[in-house]
Amino acid sequence: MIKHFINLEWKQYFRSSYWQKNLALNILMVFLALYFIVVFLILGFALLPILKKVYPDQDPFIVANGFVFFWIMVDLLMRFFLQKLPVMSVKPLLTLPIKRSTVVHYVLGKSALSFFNFLPLFAIVPFGIMLIVNDYATPSVLIWMLAMVIVVLIINFLNFIIEAFSSETELSFLPIISLVAVLYGLDAFGFVSLSTLLGDAFLGIASNPILIVAPLAILAICYSFNFKILKDKLFLDSSLKSKVTEVKVADLSWTKRFGDIAPFMQLDLKLIWRNKRTKSSVFIMVIGLLYGLFFYPQPIYRDMVWLFPFIGIFVTGIFLINFGQFIPAWDSSYYKMLMSQNIKYEQYLRSKFILMVLSVGIMFVLSIPYVYFGWKILVAHFAAAIYNIGVNSHVMLFGGSFNRKKIDLNQRAAFNYQGTGAVQWIIGLPLMVLPMVIFAILNWLFGFETGIAVLIIMGVAGIVFHKKLMKIITQRYLNSKYKMIDAFSQDN
Repeated sequence: MIKHFINLEWKQYFRSSYWQKNLALNILMVFLALYFIVVFLILGFALLPILKKVYPDQDPFIVANGFVFFWIMVDLLMRFFLQKLPVMSVKPLLTLPIKRSTVVHYVLGKSALSFFNFLPLFAIVPFGIMLIVNDYATPSVLIWMLAMVIVVLIINFLNFIIEAFSSETELSFLPIISLVAVLYGLDAFGFVSLSTLLGDAFLGIASNPILIVAPLAILAICYSFNFKILKDKLFLDSSLKSKVTEVKVADLSWTKRFGDIAPFMQLDLKLIWRNKRTKSSVFIMVIGLLYGLFFYPQPIYRDMVWLFPFIGIFVTGIFLINFGQFIPAWDSSYYKMLMSQNIKYEQYLRSKFILMVLSVGIMFVLSIPYVYFGWKILVAHFAAAIYNIGVNSHVMLFGGSFNRKKIDLNQRAAFNYQGTGAVQWIIGLPLMVLPMVIFAILNWLFGFETGIAVLIIMGVAGIVFHKKLMKIITQRYLNSKYKMIDAFSQDN
């Protein structure tokens, strides 16, 4: 039966319109996968020499086990946002004499074959080989490698358990963020040295192979829990049950000050807050705001002044990027109805523009504390905000006229490529790369102030010529109106 399931999914995948229409995207994903595989292989073979150099007075194997806790936390966090439980079309199968347990076992087994589970092996296996070559006991290293593989599978199933419970909450990402923050805080502030405890546990397993039973038991518990959750939901009429919720009405009266575009702004704000895909894009603003913390606290990046505008554009324009790249695909499900109304297209587009501009202003104000790392960072963020308003907002709107991909608003935003086409990849060049290149060249030739001034002038020019640019963009949308109606009427 499992073989039959695999055969059905193979045919479904390669016969689907998604595979045929997104061949270029699939090729890109393959190249990304190969890139990460090479990176992990290099890390696996280089980790032992690096640890010997950085910690010359300590056993590198012990040091490596001390970092396992941090790897688990990062892996769990990344999986929550990027990995989904594999699905299959089970409704036709539920009317056939097939056990529900067989279907559930197949889905869970399929999740174990995820790329996220294979990727760590490209670092674990080379590191184990390097240990054996450096005269570590082969049986102990093999047991340790087996324990690491089991931990990878535990993380896989634990992620789905967390996701199952957090999906019932309004802010689905808060439970995992809170869990990782609490565990990291306990270790960082010395309340409980989780990194040491976990490192000692893996060293104990390497020394006493019988202790491998402990992670195996944890894996069995996680698998059983997932099995119960999925089996309880696997019914033919489960999707027919209506969920009764209390309607929450937000006060959007403040939008009336924007005049004739207020109704469009209200519709956009309701769409953003009431749908999973758009709501997730708003929550990503938090990640975008904290993006600078990956760079600015590190001394190595403080001298890379040419990088500041790039970070500033991302921090202040995170909503502009996530929301703007799918205009007007957000409205694809009712675009035909919208275009049949007696409305001015320019008002429709201007409401999107105002939302993006407001988000840039809010994100800049929230990013002001980055001045703690230097006044140049604040100035760079200000220049990036002006550039986002004057240039990138118009680039986003113009690029949207080429969108031909329908979007399901009930799907998550993280690692979801529905609605993504060549336009989204091409538009990244003028959006992110161009301002960084312009600033880097001017900063190298004439200095920091000149580079910042040019970015601000470009942004101000876009603001000054806003009306003329909007007329050009609006005409472009009108010319593509019927092509978009036809494209949005098709299933991806």
